[in-house]
Amino acid sequence: MKTPAIIRILVIAALALFLIEMVSRTSDFWAVIENPTLLLVWIGIVIFMIAIEVSVMALQRILFHTLPQKAQEKYLVDEALRKGKRFEWINAFYLKLVGEKAAATEEEIILDHNYDGIRELDNNLPPWWVYGFYATIVFAVVYMLYYHVFDGPTQIDEYRTEVAAAEKAVEEYKKNAKDLVDASTVEMLTSESDLEAGANVFSNNCAVCHRADGGGGIGPNLTDNYWILGGGISDIFEVISEGGRPGKGMIAWKADLRPVEIAQVASYIKTLQGTNPPDAKAAEGDLYESEELPESDTGGEAEQEPETPETEESSSAEQ
Repeated sequence: MKTPAIIRILVIAALALFLIEMVSRTSDFWAVIENPTLLLVWIGIVIFMIAIEVSVMALQRILFHTLPQKAQEKYLVDEALRKGKRFEWINAFYLKLVGEKAAATEEEIILDHNYDGIRELDNNLPPWWVYGFYATIVFAVVYMLYYHVFDGPTQIDEYRTEVAAAEKAVEEYKKNAKDLVDASTVEMLTSESDLEAGANVFSNNCAVCHRADGGGGIGPNLTDNYWILGGGISDIFEVISEGGRPGKGMIAWKADLRPVEIAQVASYIKTLQGTNPPDAKAAEGDLYESEELPESDTGGEAEQEPETPETEESSSAEQ
């Protein structure tokens, strides 16, 4: 098979693959890999193109052999001339680009200098070099006017603009990627869907130690304003994620709950403050004052921690 035919097949195959991917791709993976049917279609297109090229070549060969002897010879001569001129324009463009003189005209540009029989030609600079030099002059003038006359943005300005855009993109990404949240970035969630999800997590994992209403059992009471390790949303997130007091507090839940689930259950726990369920456990820890929720009337000073140690399986949140 001739080189032009191979090139045509490769170009059409690449174009067909591009169109198939552009129309059918639904993910980051190749459509022809995800859908074997599309791969078969593409292979069929390639085979069809090969068949066409082979058929055309066979037809040309048959027609050539049907020609008279003189016609065949003329065809071969014309074909040779055509092949010889096929890339002639490339050679002409190259000669024009480099400004090379033909050997027959060298006598016109030879200098009088003679260095031990070595003569020097007065060739002009290659046009590509000259035009490139002119382009650098134009660029320098435009650059000077833009940045030093009309106060265009400097590299520092462009850097700060790109940094600001990148920070904005990161913040936007963090808003949509809730699992990137940690104790330092967690915020109180107030949407109904988040609080409902947090209630489900609390019911399945925390209620066994803190009671379903948060009044406290093995674990502390979560409905008052007294907290052992801090009552802010970040404090609660940290305790749920990393665990409570060493040897006495609850276990760390970061291996069982995703960050967004910890944020949801921490937010739900905050909504339990002030609910005052019946038979709630006595307050423990220190009074936590915050503007997030009004302080409930628990009365009295914080009582001492119970002598009975909390078990590792005790709870999902420790105040």
